[in-house]
Amino acid sequence: MKAAFFREHGGPDRVEFGDLPEPAAGPGQVRVRVKAAALNHLDIFVRNGIPGIPVALPHVMGSDGAGVIESVGPGVTRVKPGDEVVLNPGINCGECEFCLSGEHSLCVTFHLLGEHIAGTFADVVVAPAVNAYPKPAGLSWEESAAFPLTFLTAWRMLVTKARAKPGESLLIVGIGGGVAVAALQIAKLLGLAVFVTSGSPEKLDRAKALGADAGIDHGKTDFSREIRKLTGKRGVDVVLDSVGKATWKQSIAAAAKGGRLLTCGATTGPDPQTDLGRIFWNQLTVYGSTMGTHAEFAGMLKLFRDGKVKPVVDAVFPLPSAGEALRRLEEKRQFGKIVLRVD
Repeated sequence: MKAAFFREHGGPDRVEFGDLPEPAAGPGQVRVRVKAAALNHLDIFVRNGIPGIPVALPHVMGSDGAGVIESVGPGVTRVKPGDEVVLNPGINCGECEFCLSGEHSLCVTFHLLGEHIAGTFADVVVAPAVNAYPKPAGLSWEESAAFPLTFLTAWRMLVTKARAKPGESLLIVGIGGGVAVAALQIAKLLGLAVFVTSGSPEKLDRAKALGADAGIDHGKTDFSREIRKLTGKRGVDVVLDSVGKATWKQSIAAAAKGGRLLTCGATTGPDPQTDLGRIFWNQLTVYGSTMGTHAEFAGMLKLFRDGKVKPVVDAVFPLPSAGEALRRLEEKRQFGKIVLRVD
């Protein structure tokens, strides 16, 4: 099969395009002929090398993908060859205490396509049959590949963790990335007032076009002070910050009393300066979140089946240009999802 992969960790120049052996579907698995795959910041972390997470080399990146089931392994009855599917990237054992309680992303062996095992940047990918969901009829292949990881992550944070309610307010720190844009779209469907930050005026304008109520240039000002001005010194009910070290202290200061802080990542570092005094005095709650459950994936998927939302696709590259696509992501030039077309 043709694939985008790396033989050693490092920068974008380590990404190759070429031939690798095709995988076969084992018990409980499906083999999917990939039509489109989408990039995530995770792909950059994996390519650079994540301490404590070794991968077999050469390694195929890519957590998000959509395609056609080509074959199924022994015991698979849920789907069949010819089915058009999107893949839930999170893989769980189904047997541990967390899986049995329905908390699949807390599974003791939880892992992701493209992170721990071979991913979707290839003609063919193998995944558990339970992770293959019907492709929404109203979406193109590129759009179908663009939403699984980011929308599932945003859905769990806003709906399950924060339990956001109509009329509440949300601050999204660093609009432009896949999770941030997904959170904006979900929040507007939920009836929230949404504030966003970015160092790019163009990204702020695009966010407003998607429904953001106000944008703050965090390159020019302390966004927590601007939030206080915009909310009459109150602050916002929910803050979503996946930036981490560079912004976390401001995010705490932007939250209203009794507010909730959400984090699913730390692109600028996992060791931020924090303010415990403000956390306990204002009775803030911090929620960490990773991916989601199968029930949450099904709930999120219904948004697309019902036509309530469409993923924002920033750019589409052919699979051989995966290295160039990753460079665009790494330089933070995207708004929405960067997708690879697999011909």
